[in-house]
Amino acid sequence: MERRKFITRSSLATLTGILGIDIVFGNLLPEAYIPLAIQETDPFKLFNLDKDMLVLNDKPWNIEAQAHVLDDKVTPNSAMFIRNNGKIPEHIDFENWTLTLEGESVTTKKIFTLRELKSKFKHYTYQLTLECGGNGRSEFNPPAKGNQWTIGAVSSAKWTGIRLKDVLAEVGLKPNAVYIGYHAADTHLSGDPSKEPISRGVPIAKALQEETILAFKMNGKDIPVVHGYPLRLIAGGYPASASGKWLNRISVRNIVHDGEKMTGSSYKVPKNPVAPGTTVKEEDMRIIESMPVKSLVTYPKSGATLSINKQLTIRGHAWAGELNVSKVEYSIDFGSTWSSCALEKEVNRFAWQHFSAQIQFPQKGYYEVWAKATDSDGLSQPMLVPGWNPKGYLNNACHRIAVKVV
Repeated sequence: MERRKFITRSSLATLTGILGIDIVFGNLLPEAYIPLAIQETDPFKLFNLDKDMLVLNDKPWNIEAQAHVLDDKVTPNSAMFIRNNGKIPEHIDFENWTLTLEGESVTTKKIFTLRELKSKFKHYTYQLTLECGGNGRSEFNPPAKGNQWTIGAVSSAKWTGIRLKDVLAEVGLKPNAVYIGYHAADTHLSGDPSKEPISRGVPIAKALQEETILAFKMNGKDIPVVHGYPLRLIAGGYPASASGKWLNRISVRNIVHDGEKMTGSSYKVPKNPVAPGTTVKEEDMRIIESMPVKSLVTYPKSGATLSINKQLTIRGHAWAGELNVSKVEYSIDFGSTWSSCALEKEVNRFAWQHFSAQIQFPQKGYYEVWAKATDSDGLSQPMLVPGWNPKGYLNNACHRIAVKVV
């Protein structure tokens, strides 16, 4: 039986009194859920991160992995990228946490406690790939505003929860339901309680997929606070912003959800190709749904040195939004020729797939190993940064690592 450390309510009262903050919990609080305000301020200790994670900013927290940190087939908590829009909740009453289902297109508004959700509905576990829509933004020119992600705002962890479709069936959907929007307990950076940091959603067809879940565990344990404890919507294959953290309300809409970061240019790309630097009207943009095909070389770390008489083993992952990956190839001559990689089948829909290859270099010198994935519709990754867009979304250019052969 797993041993867990707990802090009592009285101990918390002492700490919160010193800090002057009000926090409500049950009688016993797992150590992992000590409010962030009274923990370490060092993000590596605060979030138990791998030492090679990269911190982009702290207000709000946004942290990504380097490629080699993502070598595991299932992403561990320590390598999970962090993308926040507001302040992490400091007021988590997991004993009395509720989820409200409401909106124009529900038959009956209903409020569930967390205990009811866990006991009433069947549990499922899926490995689901989440990638920030802006992953790779740093490569766009002219630069696009936003977090300058490189390649590490992606993960594929195992999530356990209940199917959203089962909960929606319980409350009933009207025929005019077209979208769901999520609402959460995080707070706006301004501190204004009337403002939501983010309230995105997905079309009703996506909400009703088997793998779209309301998760309460990640990799077999309670979801860490920074990743959405105690309840998170997970919609694999879509931008990770569609997978709302700290979930406490779902709106079933008869229109495309118009919450925060659903309007304007957020998570949208031009309907037609535009020249770099172009200003694009909102009506000429489309909402990002399924993410494009992409791959990542996770071994060896870029900059590896290899003897000429040895083969190099490479490995990595590939994913393709709502599709699957049909093949992965590598090149050591800057894309002039390509060779096939061994490719594993996904463990379930929306999980990334693993590839590997053995490479023999023809002579000593400097090389770049490029990886290129192709999806089940026959679309491949571009070798260069794809079409420019105002917010720097959907960069799925081939990943490459440097290798020196001596």
